[in-house]
Amino acid sequence: MSPSNHMLVDTIGLNCPLPVIKAEKALSNMASGDVLILLASDPIAVIDIPNMCNKARHKLLSSTQDGKVLRFEIQKS
Repeated sequence: MSPSNHMLVDTIGLNCPLPVIKAEKALSNMASGDVLILLASDPIAVIDIPNMCNKARHKLLSSTQDGKVLRFEIQKS
C-alpha cells in the first residue's frame, strides 16, 4: 500500500457553511486514502465536519482544538 498524500485547507476566520464546502471541494480532488487536514475557527465545525464525514463515509482520524483553532484529520473514503 502506498503512503497517503496530505493536503492542508485553512478555513480559519470563515463561518458555516464555508469550512464544510471547502473540505468537500478539497476531498473531491483527492484519491481514496488521502488525508485532508482542515483548520477551522468556527465552533459549529465540531458538529458540521463529523456530520459531513459520516454522510460521505470519510474517516475522521482526529479532531483537536488548540485555543480557538480546530484541527480535523479526514481520510477520504
